[in-house]
Amino acid sequence: MHVTPPLPLIKRVPPGAWTALAWCACTALTYLARVRLPGEWGPEAFPAFQLYRWDGLLFLALAAGTTLWASILLGRRPLAALWLLLLAAILVTGNLAVGGIPLLQSLPVDVALCFLTAVQPRRTGNIAAATALGMPAAYLVLRVLCGWPIALSAELVVVLCTVVAWLIGNSLRQSQEHARQLAERTAAQAVTAERLRIARELHDMVAHSIGIIALQAGAAGRVIETQPARARQALREVELTGRETLSGLRRMLGALRQAEPGREDGALGQSMPGLADVERLAEATTAAGVRVEVRWRGERRPLPPEIDLSAFRIVQESVTNVVRHAGSGSCRVSIDCRPEEVAIEVVDAGGRAQNGGGQGYGLTGMRERVALLHGEFTAAPRPGGGFRVAARLPVPAGVR
Repeated sequence: MHVTPPLPLIKRVPPGAWTALAWCACTALTYLARVRLPGEWGPEAFPAFQLYRWDGLLFLALAAGTTLWASILLGRRPLAALWLLLLAAILVTGNLAVGGIPLLQSLPVDVALCFLTAVQPRRTGNIAAATALGMPAAYLVLRVLCGWPIALSAELVVVLCTVVAWLIGNSLRQSQEHARQLAERTAAQAVTAERLRIARELHDMVAHSIGIIALQAGAAGRVIETQPARARQALREVELTGRETLSGLRRMLGALRQAEPGREDGALGQSMPGLADVERLAEATTAAGVRVEVRWRGERRPLPPEIDLSAFRIVQESVTNVVRHAGSGSCRVSIDCRPEEVAIEVVDAGGRAQNGGGQGYGLTGMRERVALLHGEFTAAPRPGGGFRVAARLPVPAGVR
């Protein structure tokens, strides 16, 4: 059972709460700057005469209520919440007797703008940025029309901070889109890899069985008139091979249906063969008319399921190619169990019409299996005639 780790604190607190906290902190700093603190000769800025009167306190209460309302609406109606935050900034500024909206009063607006740009559609973020930039400009124009002085340099700093907030939010939104695209691509690649794996298993299982069935059926057809007993034996082999193939397909489909998301091939691997079944494979192929000689070298030992299965499938597909394409009556399978790897070689002496590298998927599937295990694979005609398939599968150091 996987336990989801808790979200960081910065993500557990909703954006509206961060906006309200930013407004409270900035307003507190604004008022602290207008009183003489210990160690200072005087306040940083002189308070306006209405700051502590009833009308100033009323404007402050209205600004606090407007900010609280905006923080509640921020997730549902972001543009309306931004307008309310701008109104709260103007209400607080009206108490300060300054020539423009101070930077501290614009910071809560920047916090909300950064959030909107990061999580809302691009159009909403652009409208919010234009609104946040237009409000200080409109405030300055209004003061000019009224004949009041303005603080142009302070407003330029406010505009710069607003642009920076929009850039940060836009960067976060692009990062989220990129992460989402990567997750979708990873999921698509996982589905494709799983489809290819199932296709390889089905190909290796069915192709070998159909090859054996074709050989046995052909032999039965040739001797059914002259040697009925041998024909009956061949037909029994056809029936047995068909039943084994159907049983293997049922086990594979059952394991796939019962597999849990994120689980390895454990359930599937329990019903899949390994190198221990090579002898049985050789006997079945020999009974079908193509003699298979198996040579073991090194110390036989348990292998990881994915290596054991891939090694068997490489031998099986190579023998199947001999049966179907080589035109040879025999082949040799060599399996060398070395401490650091498993080496496989399948050699035949026939002159095959095709080597499986044309329209078939046999060599492609073997090459993919070996590549997934970071091994080496070669398949090519032999100089003296015939064909050779060789694979080296490294064994992880932990299981050597």
